[in-house]
Amino acid sequence: MLFNLVAPSGPAFAATGSGKPAVSIKQSAAPKVPIAPLKAPITAFVPFDYAPFPFRGLIPDSGKKFIDKTDGNRKGHVSPRDGSVHWEDEIFSDNRVLLHLPQGFDVRKPALIVVFFHGNGATLSRDVLDRQQVAAQLAAANINAVLVAPQFAVDAADSSAGRFWQRGIFKKFVEEAAQKLALQYHDKRADGAFKQSKVVLVAYSGGYLPAAWSLSVGQIGSRLQGVILLDALYGNIDKFAAWIERAQGSAFFFSTWTESTQEQNEALKSELMDAGVRFKTALPIKLLPGSVSFVPTPAGTKHEDFVTQAWTQNPLSWLFSRIPGYPKGKPAATKPAASKPPRK
Repeated sequence: MLFNLVAPSGPAFAATGSGKPAVSIKQSAAPKVPIAPLKAPITAFVPFDYAPFPFRGLIPDSGKKFIDKTDGNRKGHVSPRDGSVHWEDEIFSDNRVLLHLPQGFDVRKPALIVVFFHGNGATLSRDVLDRQQVAAQLAAANINAVLVAPQFAVDAADSSAGRFWQRGIFKKFVEEAAQKLALQYHDKRADGAFKQSKVVLVAYSGGYLPAAWSLSVGQIGSRLQGVILLDALYGNIDKFAAWIERAQGSAFFFSTWTESTQEQNEALKSELMDAGVRFKTALPIKLLPGSVSFVPTPAGTKHEDFVTQAWTQNPLSWLFSRIPGYPKGKPAATKPAASKPPRK
């Protein structure tokens, strides 16, 4: 008589009455699917442990508590601009970060992390993503790069840096971003993909304050490949000058402006001249390490539209496309759907 021998479904045979040990059965490994360039973009709003807010520490220099107003159970920050109260639960409690990986991004190739600091009166969804088209401009630049944009004060006239005022927090934020970007793949093979990625920091308008402090105390070091200011040099000129001097030969600096920040840009140029730092006042062909560029925009350029219309339309696409070293892969080819024979 013939018998069909069927292996049990468990990891091993049970021990037999003869006392012989169980026989291990190795399961055949499923074939690995190669990690390919993204066929579709990934956009996510992800809570971060090292987001700039909430923040209940001290404001540097002044030494005052950031949260300095209480009304019952509510806590807030008194604006130094007009004395109004910005309540924590409305304005300083959002710890989400916008992550965007464009279509065609190839995790197997060198990748750049673009960190974008928004201005006053902004939200990540309405302004950074939709109105200013930051993710779309990055995708159009056709470089192998991803976007990381933290939420600062929510839809308020406030430039506070929050936890980025604190030493080393910006470095930890970037390290957390590397981990959470990799998690968007849901594939352990991508875990370390962003650990060594260089960073370009972009600040628009009120984003200058967290940018200045990130450069001053963020401890990101040589991982920072460049800084882009979009009509953003409203203050902290000494911090930007000090970073440019430290980063000579290793990172680029690019600042462009309207009348809003013309005076401050001229002051920064003067400081750099005194320090013997060379710079150019024309649009660069490439944003190379060590290059320092100051570029005014035409008269009539609007500050509120600057991220999408400056010296050119979609200036971020123009700038990102001039960062060398990050060739982009093409989206993986998809198999066409099998055609069904016509009914008879």
